[in-house]
Amino acid sequence: MGRTMTFRTKLRSPNWMIDLTPLVDVVFLLLVFFIITSDILPLKSLNVENPSLDKNSPPLTTQILVVMDAQNVIYMGPRKEIVDLYTLKDKIQEEVTLLEKQRPGVKASVVLSVDRRVEYGSFLRLFATAQECGSQVRLVYKPSDERSADFFNTIQAEL
Repeated sequence: MGRTMTFRTKLRSPNWMIDLTPLVDVVFLLLVFFIITSDILPLKSLNVENPSLDKNSPPLTTQILVVMDAQNVIYMGPRKEIVDLYTLKDKIQEEVTLLEKQRPGVKASVVLSVDRRVEYGSFLRLFATAQECGSQVRLVYKPSDERSADFFNTIQAEL
C-alpha cells in the first residue's frame, strides 16, 4: 500500500499567453498620475447666490464678467482669474481695450455678479472701480418669478 498514484496529462500551459496584470497596473498608475497633475482650475464653478428682483428683463450679451463671491474674492473673465480690488481697474481697462480692438465699433460693458451675502461696502468699492473704467456697468440678478428662475438676467446700471 505504499504506492502513490501519479497521473500523466498531455495538457501543457501555452507559452504564448501574456500575463496582463502588470499592464493593467501601469495603466492605472498613469491614470492616477494624470488625474492628480491635471489643471482643473478652469473647470472650477463658483457658488454665487445672486439677489432676486421682481423685474424680468431679456438677457443681455455680456462681454467682461466680474464676479465677487461671499468671501469677497474677485474673479474676472471667462477663465475666472482671481484679481484683487487694487489691480481690478487696470485689468478691466486692458480687457476693454482688447475687446474694442477685436470688435471695432462695439462698446465693451462690464457685468458685475455679486453674491447677495457680500457686505454693502465691498459691493460699493467694486461697483465704483468698475464705473471708473468708463464702460457700461451691468448687474446680474436672479428673477424672483419661478418660471424664469433658471435664467440669470442682467439689468443696466445708471452710470
